[in-house]
Amino acid sequence: MRNKFILATVALMLLASISTFAQSTNVWKSLADVSYKISEDQFGELYVPVFSEESKKLEGKEVEADGYIIPFEGMFKPEHIILSSLPLAECFFCGSGGPETVMEVMLTDPIKYTSKRVKVRGKLVLNGKDPEKLMYILKDAKLVSE
Repeated sequence: MRNKFILATVALMLLASISTFAQSTNVWKSLADVSYKISEDQFGELYVPVFSEESKKLEGKEVEADGYIIPFEGMFKPEHIILSSLPLAECFFCGSGGPETVMEVMLTDPIKYTSKRVKVRGKLVLNGKDPEKLMYILKDAKLVSE
C-alpha cells in the first residue's frame, strides 16, 4: 500500500511538471488566439484585443516565453524589453508578424542585449485597455536562459 502511495505521489508530481512544461513551451501558441473589436477613443478608431479563454486562463500566472529581444525607441533598455516570438526580420515592428507575437517584459534584473534567442519567466498580464502598451506584458520577469 505504501508503494502505491509513493507511486501515485510521484505520478502526480510528474504530471504537474509536464503541465508546467507544456504551459511554458506553448505560451506563444496560446497567446496567438486573439481577435479584435473596433472601439472609439478621443483619437479615433482603435482595435481592442479580445482574448481567448485559453489566454485568459494564463493571466496572472507565471509563464515562460522564449524569443528575440527587439530594440525599441532607438535604444536597448536592459530592464524593460520587447520580446518577439519571431526573429527581428519577421517581427511585428519590422516584418510580417502580428501584435500577438510580441510582449513587453519588465525584468527584475537588467540583462545584456543579444541577438540570440532568450527565455524569460514572469507573471503574464493581458492588456486590453492601454493603447500605449503592448497587449501582453510579463511582469517581475527573470532571464531563464540565453
